[in-house]
Amino acid sequence: MKPYVYVNRLVMLTALSVVALLSCKDEENPTTVASVELSTTTLGNVLTGEGGKTLYFFAPDVAGDANCSGTCKDNWPIFYQETLTVGKSLKASDFSTITRADGAKQTTFKGWPLYYFKNDAKAGDVAGENVGNVWMVAKPNYTVLLASRQLVGNDGKNYTFDTKEGTGNSLFLTDSLGRTLYAFAFDKNKVNKYTKADFSNDGTWPIFQTSSTIGEIPSALKRSDFATITVFGKTQLTYKGWPLYYFGSDNGQRGNTKGVSVPRPGVWPVVNATSVDAPN
Repeated sequence: MKPYVYVNRLVMLTALSVVALLSCKDEENPTTVASVELSTTTLGNVLTGEGGKTLYFFAPDVAGDANCSGTCKDNWPIFYQETLTVGKSLKASDFSTITRADGAKQTTFKGWPLYYFKNDAKAGDVAGENVGNVWMVAKPNYTVLLASRQLVGNDGKNYTFDTKEGTGNSLFLTDSLGRTLYAFAFDKNKVNKYTKADFSNDGTWPIFQTSSTIGEIPSALKRSDFATITVFGKTQLTYKGWPLYYFGSDNGQRGNTKGVSVPRPGVWPVVNATSVDAPN
């Protein structure tokens, strides 16, 4: 055999061996496709699932339970991945799984169950935003969100948004984790009249602290209605001029609204887009 023929065959065999090794390696370590990605849409960056379809939050799910069932679930299919992988800029620790009342599993983000919208035809569609004033595209960096549920005071009684006793879901603002936000009836426009300089009463009605840069808000709300004020060195979010607070006895529990009856209805109301502006 001629030397150069032997060398050529050796080179070819070596190349084939390398290709085979790489193929085996690819089969052992396939490229991972994330179950949830952060994708760009006309509403900014939103969470997306299979095929790049937009994911949504449902305001009545504020307590972390899933309230979209029956025909609602036909229009808003639930999102669930048994083995979840997340894309760049998302944290796996923000996701969890709940068991719905119907026994099905559903994936949650920061405690909010996730859904698709059947009328989103392709990746990037956001047709479900603000449907019924209760659906919001899922974003990772909301400053506030909207909740819809029965208001139940610290006295155990049911209340409506107008601070009267009664039944029926009310729409109101929460933080990104579903914790209810309140206004103080005696505050003035962008003036906190409640908090003491030493914050000795902050445990009862903690101010809603935020950064000076306000993050995302649902499109049902006007961004211009939000601002911040400085309260004894801390930054507090305001809505329509009303400084926003938590109620300590809600114990940080999602969807709790105990503050609406303390010390009497109307002193610490919840707020939404229909709330009047704070007085000057």
